[in-house]
Formats: sequence, C-alpha cells, structure tokens
Amino acid sequence: MDKYTSIEQYIADFPEEIASRLKQTLETISRTAPDAKACIAYNMPAFKYLGKPLVYFAAFKNHIGFYALPSGNEAFRKELESYVTGKGSIQFPHTEELPLGLIREMVLFRVEEVKAAQPVKK
Repeated sequence: MDKYTSIEQYIADFPEEIASRLKQTLETISRTAPDAKACIAYNMPAFKYLGKPLVYFAAFKNHIGFYALPSGNEAFRKELESYVTGKGSIQFPHTEELPLGLIREMVLFRVEEVKAAQPVKK
C-alpha cells in the first residue's frame, strides 16, 4: 500500500469511476467547510477544523467510506438507517448515488461540534 502525501495523490490512485466519487466527496466537504484544512490522516483523505479532526473519507472495492466520528453517526442515526455503519463509519455503496446532501449536513454538524468544544476565551 502506498503512503499518500496529498488527497490528489490518493484520488489519482483509483479508476476514474471511483476517483469521480472521491472528487464529489472532496468538493462537497471543501464547499461546506471552506475553513477546514485538507490533509492525509490514517493514509486517507481527511479534514481538520480548528486543529481537530472533522471528517475522513476513503475508497474501497464496493463503497466510499465516510467517517464523521461516532458523534456524527449518532446524530444522524435515522438518516443512516439504510447504510452499513460502524461506530464512526458509514459505507456509501458504489451502486448508489452519493448522498451529497447528507454528507453536507454531517460536515456542518461536525463543524458546529468542533466549534462548541473550543475553550471559551476570557
């Protein structure tokens, strides 16, 4: 497995059909959280906001994995009922369109959650 140094390098490693889905995910997150910093974490595309993890995503054989941390999954439990989920992971199958609106809402939730966890300045 390659060690990635940029999201562009990561995406370039996949066939166009999968790369297109990764680009859609990247663009949705970037537009939703323009102040978040794109990076590679755990060898997958990630975003940090105010120095804290925001969301991660990755490509797999049958799905795009999206990671909004356990709190994101808990907050959107009803909306995620039709997807395979783990404690902090969601599988968006390649056989279905990406739920970009849901991804956007989850990113907004995480932005607010990270903001709320920041220490109050005196």
